[in-house]
Amino acid sequence: MLVFLRKIKKDQYVHHFQNKMIGLFLGDTDFSVTVLNKIKKIKKKYFIIDFSKNSKFKKNKYSHRISIGKFGKILNLIKEKKSKKVLFAGKIAKPKFSSLRLDLKGIYYMPSVIKAAKKGDAAIIKTIIKILSNEGIKVISSIYFNPELALKSGIYTKLKPNNKDLVSINTGIKYFNKLNDLDHVQAIIVKDNKVIAKEGIEGTRKMLAKLKKKSQGMLIKFPKKKQDLRMDLPTIGLQTIKDCKKYRIKGIILKSKKNIILDKAKCINFANKNGIFIKVI
Repeated sequence: MLVFLRKIKKDQYVHHFQNKMIGLFLGDTDFSVTVLNKIKKIKKKYFIIDFSKNSKFKKNKYSHRISIGKFGKILNLIKEKKSKKVLFAGKIAKPKFSSLRLDLKGIYYMPSVIKAAKKGDAAIIKTIIKILSNEGIKVISSIYFNPELALKSGIYTKLKPNNKDLVSINTGIKYFNKLNDLDHVQAIIVKDNKVIAKEGIEGTRKMLAKLKKKSQGMLIKFPKKKQDLRMDLPTIGLQTIKDCKKYRIKGIILKSKKNIILDKAKCINFANKNGIFIKVI
């Protein structure tokens, strides 16, 4: 009887959690779509605040297009949906502040957002997270429902780095450790114990495009120093691996549970076929 009652209580808890609505602040990139698809798959109730550049989710009946300047409207929607938790996924474009129309909450909070914008896109999201926290809304990890997107330590390919590679990788890790809080570097290329390329605000693909076609370097992609790991985790996908093949990158190094890899099986398969190693440390 006691076991039966415990099972009922557990089922009630699961049902209660399942029916709690989650707010999704979704931007561009495939990652936002991957998160949304998983939410749908597990039949979790949700609503979307579409922060993408071109209203990517406008066909979804649960999607709402609200300007970042309308904080009052955003907060009212979250409270109307009785949601206590939200998550961010995908690249959220920096708005044109001069053209924003503000409501009362927007007028109150916008100065802190504008100030943060000078430090980059990630700083904007951090400020929004702080605002939400002040309003009693918790921001959870972007991979809360997709833990399979973050890899644990190990080598995921047939090819492994040799001793010379490991020395260069160690040099790259030391480089990341020396960066200050304001640096926006999330990726570098190392070769022969030197850093030969650094990612700018344009992203990893632009950095790779500046390399010689037969670089034989290694891509290290880590979170920025003191990065809020609830959002904006460094992401790679099949296109990244294809770009690495194009510029003869011999290996990719990620950080355990702090990187997102989309289409994992396809990435590993493509890497194996093209002599690229994937190492997670």
